Amino acid sequence: MNKNLFFLYILFILTSNIFATTTKNEKTWCPVCANNIKEHNQTSYMSQLTNGTKREYCSLKCFANDYQEYGLALNKTKVKDYSSKKYINALDAYYLINSSIRGINSAKSKLAFKSKSIAKKYQDLYHGKIVTFKEALHLSLNNLKSDKYRLKKIYSKKTYIMGKKIFKKNCQNNIDFEDYLEINELKADLYNNLCKPLTKKRLHMVTLYLWDIKRNGIINLESKTIKVDVDEKCPVCGMFTYKYPRWVAQIFYKHNNIEHHHSFDGVKDMMKFYFNPNAWGNYTNFNIKNISKILVTDYYAQKAIDATKAYYVIRSDIYGPMGHELIPFENKSDAINFKKDHFGTTILKFDQIKEKEVYKLDQ
Repeated sequence: MNKNLFFLYILFILTSNIFATTTKNEKTWCPVCANNIKEHNQTSYMSQLTNGTKREYCSLKCFANDYQEYGLALNKTKVKDYSSKKYINALDAYYLINSSIRGINSAKSKLAFKSKSIAKKYQDLYHGKIVTFKEALHLSLNNLKSDKYRLKKIYSKKTYIMGKKIFKKNCQNNIDFEDYLEINELKADLYNNLCKPLTKKRLHMVTLYLWDIKRNGIINLESKTIKVDVDEKCPVCGMFTYKYPRWVAQIFYKHNNIEHHHSFDGVKDMMKFYFNPNAWGNYTNFNIKNISKILVTDYYAQKAIDATKAYYVIRSDIYGPMGHELIPFENKSDAINFKKDHFGTTILKFDQIKEKEVYKLDQ
């Protein structure tokens, strides 16, 4: 082989190796949600596990997820200043919460600022409340469950469906999911080895579908929610109940061996009907004795739960379609956390709810 061909051969080998190593690794994406971390350069976090392993996250919601699951060193946590996009110490940051700025993976944003004066400027524009890092983290921890259900409900309408189609057409079908502990590891392999080249959006759809549906075997969320037809109206206030899926409640009862039901836009109106149905119309076929089941919507999980076993928080700063509500939770711990965070006055079980107390909520 002549000298020129030899050098070309060496250059080819070196170039091939360079291109082979320019693949993306799992650190490109958030280990909790698989979002690209660099693309979230106003809300990202750097921290480390208690064993010293360094981690990066796209948002406080994802940071809170791992803080709850593994434990993270708060004193070694940095967050991007929303204004300058530079990392600052999270414990020293001022957080603007519940503003009109869109959240990352959460219903409400929680944005960090280096100084209180800058946070105040954003507050003047976008409203919200300024709090400390620990207060923002506490809020995010309490909202984890509801944020997860909200996202998966959104994904179930399109993302999972499209992800499945893209996967079947473009990816290997013999993936061993036991090889992956975290979603970003799976996404890296899909990008590098397991799928044909995909756009960012299509790659993300496939990743979420495989992780949530194929790996974790998520049950169809629609089967867990209360079903309401578009023509159903609340017997008490007359509003269409399908417009308020976050608050909907139902009472089922049997008459002449046939099950019927009424839907309500919240627990408060449901209880008004429960105590005195004929105050709202001719409901002589209904009475407490022929009730077969009562369903309410868990505020955090957004799923149907047994009303008679639920815990209800009253007089919080969260309002339903008809103002103050009895806000239901399947777990007492969720009710306790919600009561603390939203200034509720009392937690009641179903059999502790009194008719006069229900009407006081209208005052």
